[in-house]
Amino acid sequence: MELTDGEFQWIVEYVRNNYGIELGQKRLLITGRLENYLIRNDYQSYGEFIQKIKNNPTGPEASNLINILTTNHTFFMREFVHFEYMIKYVLPWIREKEASSHDVRIWSAAASTGEEPYTIAMVLNDYFGLDKTWNTQLLATDISSRVLMKAKEGTYMEEQIEPLPANWKRRYFKKTGENAYTVTQEIRDNVCFRRFNLMDEITFKGKFQVVFLRNVMIYFDEDTKSALLKRIYNHMEDGGYLFIGTTESIDRTSSGFKYVRPSIYRKM
Repeated sequence: MELTDGEFQWIVEYVRNNYGIELGQKRLLITGRLENYLIRNDYQSYGEFIQKIKNNPTGPEASNLINILTTNHTFFMREFVHFEYMIKYVLPWIREKEASSHDVRIWSAAASTGEEPYTIAMVLNDYFGLDKTWNTQLLATDISSRVLMKAKEGTYMEEQIEPLPANWKRRYFKKTGENAYTVTQEIRDNVCFRRFNLMDEITFKGKFQVVFLRNVMIYFDEDTKSALLKRIYNHMEDGGYLFIGTTESIDRTSSGFKYVRPSIYRKM
């Protein structure tokens, strides 16, 4: 099945315009991921698939396209330095700042299959302990409905949870199969999963004290990245912390964020 130049360009522009993701240099990725799907679903060409999306822009194939093309690579304990910093500096700041409201507002903006938000939830549970007066439910979003279904289930293979501390594995996971472990209901209840396109306006209620936006901006061009950072900045509390991937950086001049240390920024 051949992907013509015109079809390739349509997919690149569609994904860029709707999701801010740049795939102009990813022709092999597009064909590698889409071809098997098209064959399994009896499409005769890429053009037939594209036409179905054009005919029904809000239909299932439009969602399937982004589910197939987006990379969702994550794992437990990834860049754990961020969580150590959060425990040492960020959560004490929140505890003092929100002493009267007891409201914690954290957003995992590229949640993928759930490893990041569940790690945050476990950190919060450890930190606030038995004090259930604190509202520690966090928001976790992703553009892919496929990975969000996996995240909501909260089930992982034994090798996936291997990097976690032994006490976390005992406290926060239940064996549900021969090599499968599921996050406890208590932790799953502390994460609200929602599908969200980072190109859309942020309309969530309340401003966030912490936003995790890790390893997602590498797929955006500079204009898209700048516009996204401005939207996030405007939807954060003064003093709030932004965590990005350790291989990423942002333009502090245009974004307004103050550099704290590599991959950690603050709204000041």
